[in-house]
Amino acid sequence: MELPKEYDHNTLEEKWMNTWQDSMYYFDWASQKPQFIIDTPPPYPTGNFHIGNALNWCYIDFVARYKRMRGFNVMFPEGWDCHGLPTEVKVEEKHGITKSQVSREEFRRMCVELTETNITRMRKSLRRLGFSIDWSNEYITMDPAYFGKTQRSFVQMHNSGMIYQQNHPVNWCPRCETAIAFAEVEYDSRSTSLNYLNFDKLKIATTRPELLAACVAVAVNPDDERYRNYVNTEVKVPVFGHNVKVISDKNVDPTFGTGVVMICTFGDKQDVRWWVEHSLPLRKAIDKTGKMTELAGKYTGMSTTQCKKAIITDMKESGILYKQEDLPQNVGLCWRCKTAIEILSERQWFVKIKQDDILNTANEVTWVPDYMKVRLENWTGTMAWDWCISRQRIFATPIPAWYCESCGKTKVAKEEWLPLDPTQTQPPVACECGSSEFRGEADVLDTWMDSSISALHVSGWLSDHPLLLPAQLRPQGYDIIRTWSFYSILRSKALLDKRPWDTILLNGMVLGEDGHKMSKSRDNFVIPEEVIVKHGADAFRQWAAIGGTTGSDIIFLWKDVVAGSRFLQKMWSIVRFSLPHISDKTAPFTPIDLWLISKLNRLVKETTEKMDAYQFDETFKAIRGFAWDVLADNYIELAKSRLYGEDGEGKQAAKYTLFVAIETISKLLAPFLPYFSEEIYSQIKQESVHLQQWPQVNESLIDADAESAGELIKEMTSAIRRYKGEHSMPLNAPLKEIEVYSTITDASDIAGASNSTIILKSGVPDFELVAREIKPNMKVLGKTYRNKAKSIAEALANADLNLACAGSITIQVEGEEINLDSSCFTVEKERLLKGKAVDILEVGNSTIVIMR
Repeated sequence: MELPKEYDHNTLEEKWMNTWQDSMYYFDWASQKPQFIIDTPPPYPTGNFHIGNALNWCYIDFVARYKRMRGFNVMFPEGWDCHGLPTEVKVEEKHGITKSQVSREEFRRMCVELTETNITRMRKSLRRLGFSIDWSNEYITMDPAYFGKTQRSFVQMHNSGMIYQQNHPVNWCPRCETAIAFAEVEYDSRSTSLNYLNFDKLKIATTRPELLAACVAVAVNPDDERYRNYVNTEVKVPVFGHNVKVISDKNVDPTFGTGVVMICTFGDKQDVRWWVEHSLPLRKAIDKTGKMTELAGKYTGMSTTQCKKAIITDMKESGILYKQEDLPQNVGLCWRCKTAIEILSERQWFVKIKQDDILNTANEVTWVPDYMKVRLENWTGTMAWDWCISRQRIFATPIPAWYCESCGKTKVAKEEWLPLDPTQTQPPVACECGSSEFRGEADVLDTWMDSSISALHVSGWLSDHPLLLPAQLRPQGYDIIRTWSFYSILRSKALLDKRPWDTILLNGMVLGEDGHKMSKSRDNFVIPEEVIVKHGADAFRQWAAIGGTTGSDIIFLWKDVVAGSRFLQKMWSIVRFSLPHISDKTAPFTPIDLWLISKLNRLVKETTEKMDAYQFDETFKAIRGFAWDVLADNYIELAKSRLYGEDGEGKQAAKYTLFVAIETISKLLAPFLPYFSEEIYSQIKQESVHLQQWPQVNESLIDADAESAGELIKEMTSAIRRYKGEHSMPLNAPLKEIEVYSTITDASDIAGASNSTIILKSGVPDFELVAREIKPNMKVLGKTYRNKAKSIAEALANADLNLACAGSITIQVEGEEINLDSSCFTVEKERLLKGKAVDILEVGNSTIVIMR
């Protein structure tokens, strides 16, 4: 059946999406093949699979499809990281409620319902983009089957001393009313005021006068002679009147402000360090909602912003504040709602961070690109305290613990009791004090506690399957190195004393056409579905493959997708031409066949090496360059006369060579263009290309001499075509006769492409040079002889050619004898071969003689 002229991406992609069986991509737990487990990022089920996710999944699919074709038993699972604040906020918006207006169970039910709807929508996007996902290993973190593992990991780490509960300063979001981890804090550059205060006998400068009520000490540098006599004395805090001690600490910068620092509980991480090191008291001036506590006196109930404004006004009026300066600062914000965080001391659950364990384990992993590892190293070195894992929310994995109503002791569940919700289930055993009355832990776990065991889960941990940890690959964005990478390494090491994966593959961010991060407010936002409708999934995937290197940001440009569509149409045209002319029966090759076969094997070798190195952009560029330039623009044009000619070995060789090229290219394209490659391959064989072996390199067919000969034939053919163009001849017009003096042994494809008789000759042609015309050099004549130049030129036209060939000539002009050297004229000569006029084309060391 002849293919239609135009490539219809909609029809073909829908056709194959509805034809493929999920079982093609199932992981076989009993297989003897080498395993390749991918610890796929579980996306947050918003309902929209955004373009950054799509880029990441394209990379994953490129690897998964390639590794299957290379003989690996591949697992490409799909997970869904369901829990978290964004879903709670959406539920409140959708139902017009707050979480406190309905029961805990009802609110969780609403969250589950919304999440299930969103997952269904996103599954459709994943399928439409042609991802070879193993749906038999799908997991959903809100399901008991998964969060039961999260709870068991909690119990195991608690029993080993890695998880503990303590009153400790934590990052707190007043808007979300929950603790957050360091990794959930973003920073924004803002401007504030540095306020200079008369602080009893001293003067201090502070950016947070609203925390005066929480002041617990004043610090100076021990080497600052200005304040040495004040150390260990007390000063009275302005406005609030309580006394605090003056301490010395080497971390005080004597050049900042007045060199005197107010320590509050808590203004920043440095306050926390001083509070611990100097065993200072705790004064809580801000509550969980970001309002001032009773400690703030008349400012009680105000927000921190209101309090700051009011207290500055009062201090100005009373003369306490005597100067203000503008000061740039980085403000910590909640990563979800962008509210400025506070540091509050609350009883929370923590995971111990063993920095050496994390760094040593990270060194066991191959990082692609390798320079990304420094991000994890830098982040690990900045941790001020352990990972706070408890959250004051509802829709998340319940912390499996209770508090005895009688003695207050904490009881952590046993693994065999799990999964459970402690607010709904009582422990089956009594407290050590004998009481059976318990209050379930209402706090829930940080969602990273769920996703940080994804590598363990997909590798068979706590299942009926054998444990296959480490996984082979963790593909993810570099933006979550400090969260998902960091926590996954921590948990895998703590739970199983193993690295989670062999390799981590980092992708960059997708930027809008304006070079900025995509956002609706900038109107540079694109969704994958929009691209698919216009140009198809394969064109989108081609953009992902060729747009940038791993680890680098990539700009989404519509013109790149359009270029992808053009390549698909070009390949479609190549296949459409080739199909009637291909055959899997071999025959002796011509030099141009051997040229193509050598280059094809070299391409297979190059693409295999680059795919092994995750260089998707270089791989695809190599395939595209070969298909477009080598196969379409050169081989097919050179072999066309054989393909259309009479039956014989030459024709059969061309048909077989074309068959091998199309079959190989369809396999090389399969990881990138699953729909297109499947359609091409289906025209050759009644099997799926995605179940085929990756092309194997035949080193014996990579022949530098064959490639040199082929390049020479290609260049000679191009030279003859140029000659025809320069002489306004149709490309299929025959030339009278062509003699080729060269080392090539077969000129049949040159003859076919030029539609002319080619006579191969050895050695060099024996030319005869004959002078034909004297051409005056008017620039020289005009400059030297001015108004006589024209007359001299006319005289030269009738001068003796033999004398001119000697290099100088004397002519008579207007009665004057003028002697001209070779700078004044050129003698044009014509080459004759066997007495016949010819045109000469030089190609390398070869000579093409065209008889006129």
